Amino acid sequence: MLLPKQPNKMTAILSIDYSNEHNRSSDLIKLNSISVDLVCIAEKNLHDILTQIFQHAAPLKAVVVFDVDCELANILTQAYQRCLPEAQFIDFSKHSPDAVLAVFAGLASSDLVVLVQSTNFRLEAFRIRVELFKRGLKVIEHPHLSRMVGEEVRYYIDALAYDPVYFRGVGCGLKAIIDQAQCACLDSGGNQFPDARLIFASPFESAKLNVGDYSEMQNMGGQFPIGEVFTEALDLEAVHGRVRIFAFGDTQYRVNRPAKPITLIVEKGKVVATEDSTPEFDVVLANIRADEQVVWLREIGFGLNRAFSKDRTVSDIGSFERMCGVHLSLGAKHGVYGKPNFKRGDGKYHIDVFAVTEQVTLDEQVIYRDGAWRVGVE
Repeated sequence: MLLPKQPNKMTAILSIDYSNEHNRSSDLIKLNSISVDLVCIAEKNLHDILTQIFQHAAPLKAVVVFDVDCELANILTQAYQRCLPEAQFIDFSKHSPDAVLAVFAGLASSDLVVLVQSTNFRLEAFRIRVELFKRGLKVIEHPHLSRMVGEEVRYYIDALAYDPVYFRGVGCGLKAIIDQAQCACLDSGGNQFPDARLIFASPFESAKLNVGDYSEMQNMGGQFPIGEVFTEALDLEAVHGRVRIFAFGDTQYRVNRPAKPITLIVEKGKVVATEDSTPEFDVVLANIRADEQVVWLREIGFGLNRAFSKDRTVSDIGSFERMCGVHLSLGAKHGVYGKPNFKRGDGKYHIDVFAVTEQVTLDEQVIYRDGAWRVGVE
């Protein structure tokens, strides 16, 4: 529950004046010359997000809640300063959660909230994004930024670039094909490993889009970067075969890349064995089996974001999930698609794994090959 609106004095206290260079340097970590260049790139990408996706402009208000605990958080905050000069900026470390919630309570429907988080702000018992959506607010979330260091900072900023023709064209094209398909094949072996084929002998659930078009959705916003179409087999037990994965989400929610791909052996929609596994992946599987008895393979996600790839990875699993290619989820948990034998809320695990993807076919149509999607745009 959000707190009632506080007097205007509170708003004044929480506003940071960045027009003064002394204030800026005292509130934000000094950035090196490389980071300054990245601020300019981030500014351009965020400007496109704000204008092309959210259509944010006066008289709509904006609040940016940030911290200064890592380089990427500082870069994004400075970029938002440039994009949103009239916004209210709140340093999360200097104010109580109740004070921040009080500011949110003063916003009106269609106003914007941006959360720039080195980790994940704890504001109340429930996910703050859900509560903000209930108030009709637009939300941009950047969580777990401290997981990105070194070259990953640039990869993340590149992933914020928004090309509406590409994202919406490919996304809608994929959805149209998925929603009519009767089967699919994920080839993760090519000629070298010809038996590495995962077969979906089933139609699919209605595909969901995360492509920056919220016109048909109840809520506007979410976690950025974006770029994904996802679904799952209508009949989970119709999924079988072998799939090679080059990365997976570990127990710390980080992207783990083994020295060589791990092969998952799938029977009747469940992972029954592996080849070339690692101790870290064995722990993931053991945890799922301990709580859920079996390891279901549920979501198949088609990532669209070309800034992320097998060679351009970031450590945060929630960000890398948008990678241009295919990811799958392990575990019974999936909040979007209900199944007759799955009670909503019973599943505990939804672990993303990333497939070595040589080719994807839906029915007989090749939709992915040579590292790119083959539908939606020329």
